[in-house]
Amino acid sequence: MRLDTTRAILSDLIGFPSVSSDTNLPIIHYIADRLEAAGAAVEVMMDPSGHKANLFATLGEARDGGLVLSGHSDVVPVTDQDWTSDPFTMTERDGKLYGRGACDMKGFIAACLGSLDLLAEAARTRPIHFAFTHDEEVGCLGAQELVKILAKRPVKPALCIIGEPTSMQVFDGNKGCCEYTVRFEGRPGHSSAPDKGVNAVEYAVRYINRLFELRAELVKRCPEGSRFDPPPTTLNVGALRGGISHNVIAPRAELNWEIRPINEADMRFVKEEIASFVEDTLLPEMRAIAPEAGISTETIGEVVGLEPMDENAARDLVFALTGQNHAGCVAFNTEAGLFQSIGMDAVICGPGSIEQAHKADEFVSLDQMSQALAMIGRLASARS
Repeated sequence: MRLDTTRAILSDLIGFPSVSSDTNLPIIHYIADRLEAAGAAVEVMMDPSGHKANLFATLGEARDGGLVLSGHSDVVPVTDQDWTSDPFTMTERDGKLYGRGACDMKGFIAACLGSLDLLAEAARTRPIHFAFTHDEEVGCLGAQELVKILAKRPVKPALCIIGEPTSMQVFDGNKGCCEYTVRFEGRPGHSSAPDKGVNAVEYAVRYINRLFELRAELVKRCPEGSRFDPPPTTLNVGALRGGISHNVIAPRAELNWEIRPINEADMRFVKEEIASFVEDTLLPEMRAIAPEAGISTETIGEVVGLEPMDENAARDLVFALTGQNHAGCVAFNTEAGLFQSIGMDAVICGPGSIEQAHKADEFVSLDQMSQALAMIGRLASARS
């Protein structure tokens, strides 16, 4: 019966087309209504635009030491994907529930909402909190604002389970994700007189070459025994656009690049080194010819990762709930590191496979949903 109830809730959640580019208010209000009906104290936190919101709710007494169940409400677009059924109408076939967000990550949210009676019982021992955010898929924007609010509150949750699709396997580490767009402004001119102009593309290439040098340094900085795959912080140059023609000195260039740090120290290292290269080398050379030349950096998203810790009470709790005794690390980014950054022990475990996320015919299996419900259900007998 609980699985049937959860299946119906998941159908409702999938029916909300909460693509990151659109509002998530309908799905947040739906979740809020269910939590309030179960006796939770619910806060809907609007963003400045008034079109997006986070939800934070609590079952039980508001005191230190609680457990947060975390998920994001937004999904990626279905544009140009070849679905065999309506992506925003849940379809069941061969023991699988299909729909956008089925595994990433409305399946976990549905399992939480389908277990509210058991979670209310668990909240007699320690408070159970729910954190459902907006815009995770475009830089964890909602979670970044939520943790700022939680960090200032006198009541501090201790643990957080992030229900990203891990096939119900336990992960206690994920890399961060930092994305940047760098714009180079030079001075155009005829290509026969390169000394009279500032070629923005050439300076962008030199910037890229410095990034590649830093990438080699990141390999050397990788701590022995890193459990990530690949082990070191990675750096990728995603796109370079610039110039006008063969015989014109390129006046502008735009570069997109990212790093996926295994720790905050690597993130600081790359940022400080590339900033010094710009300020001490590139800009002085450019402005010696063209004072109007410039380099500007736009931070698209900057999310810390979840750093594996020897002691992690959230991981140990999920071990007890699932019977597992091994935790892995993932290369994809989650909101887990943000909760860790404000003092919580965090772990990633949820229904569905990341291999199905963001694709046409995304699905979560009924078996995975049953496992998620079993994990959540055992919280009632767990002790802090």
